[in-house]
Amino acid sequence: MLQRFRENWVRPALFFGNNPISLAGGAITSAAGVTMIGYWLVELFGRPNDNPYLGIIFFLILPALFVLGLLLIPIGVFIRRRKLQQAGQIPAEFPKIDLNDRMFRHGLDIVLVATIVNLLVVSMASYRGAAYMDSPQFCGASCHVMHPEYTAYKVSAHSHVACVECHIGSGAQSYFEAKVNGTKQLVEVAFNRYPKPIPSPVRNLRPAREICEGCHTPARFVGEKLLVKSSFADDEKNTETQSVVVLHLGGVDSFSHLTGIHGVHLGRIEYIATDPTRTTIPWVERTYPDGSKTAFAASTLKGAIPQGERRVMDCIDCHNRAAHTMQTAEDALNRAMAEGAINPELPWVHKEGLELLKASYATEAEARVKIPAQLTQFYRDAHPDVLAAHPDLVKSAGEGLVYVFTTNVFPDMKVTWGTHPNHIGHMSYPGCFRCHDGDHVSKDGSKSITQDCSACHNLLAVDEAKPKVLSDLGIQ
Repeated sequence: MLQRFRENWVRPALFFGNNPISLAGGAITSAAGVTMIGYWLVELFGRPNDNPYLGIIFFLILPALFVLGLLLIPIGVFIRRRKLQQAGQIPAEFPKIDLNDRMFRHGLDIVLVATIVNLLVVSMASYRGAAYMDSPQFCGASCHVMHPEYTAYKVSAHSHVACVECHIGSGAQSYFEAKVNGTKQLVEVAFNRYPKPIPSPVRNLRPAREICEGCHTPARFVGEKLLVKSSFADDEKNTETQSVVVLHLGGVDSFSHLTGIHGVHLGRIEYIATDPTRTTIPWVERTYPDGSKTAFAASTLKGAIPQGERRVMDCIDCHNRAAHTMQTAEDALNRAMAEGAINPELPWVHKEGLELLKASYATEAEARVKIPAQLTQFYRDAHPDVLAAHPDLVKSAGEGLVYVFTTNVFPDMKVTWGTHPNHIGHMSYPGCFRCHDGDHVSKDGSKSITQDCSACHNLLAVDEAKPKVLSDLGIQ
């Protein structure tokens, strides 16, 4: 058996394998394998590197070269065998193998060990490559097209949730579909055919019951939530006012009653949107707990059912930017000032800051330079005493404005203020008023979608300076 294997397989393989293509394949495989193993050891015992392009090199390109080298070995054997066969130069008997030769035995040992190592390297590289392609770093940082979404993701409440948890389902079919879609996107990027900005919402996103509800229990009773929102005026002192709202989030109470915002929308609601962003919703149908249904339509429809996307309402229809929120310039600036990133003690900083944020910049790099420079120039020209007394505040304000701008506006991808509406609330975008506009009524006119503010929230204070309710609650 051993003699037959040696004569029919080992001796021909060694003879035909002695060709430039197979030898080059062995060299490529060896070089790629040693480099990958070295990187893995450094990563294991050293400091991890956050550069996404290193991941592409060591988890995707080098494994591909490693496999390519392995494939070149049998390809070279096949080509040499075919050439010798066509020339009639295949020997009747291949060079003998002498296992008594110690050097030859050591060579076979090396080949055997190298084969085992290659199998281990391919297995590890396949695993690491698949894991890397599922990482947020690969999805966001390695692809400049996703820069706006990745930037918003990193500062969101869902920054600890991997992209694939929401965008790719479980199972082989979901994985295959995701990779096919990813290949399509890669071709679009390579030929500069991708849309600017990236369309929103994502059409093939899985239902919320498969993603959101994996962490957020839909039947949980949330109850009430206190919301305090600060706003700053355009006067010299950046006068701060606050609005205090109690949101009736509700849910399913201990008696299984559906209450509040979440509770009402846990009932089966279908709607038809007539625009790609799902902002225009002229038709809604609600299924009540007893199974009865009522359709509410905008008066402009005159009883007709509109053409458009029909879907069952879920979390994403209101929380449409849960992990990729883009703020308005006003909201972003007010928040930065309320949190102290931009000191409200700096005179006129709200008015001037808002003008700088809304100005047009060709690139992000241009905004990084011009915003702090123009803010400093404003104080140098109009308020030199402020600049002389508080140069540090002016500098930090410029840095804060740059941060606000670069986390919400991306000129290269044509993302500016308001490009991606956020449907939570109804102050900056239609949001709730897409349906709660007072114009959605039933066919017989006996019912309408409520526009009563108290159904969703109570206003405890509206744009008040130091609201008394906050001091009563012991909130500074």
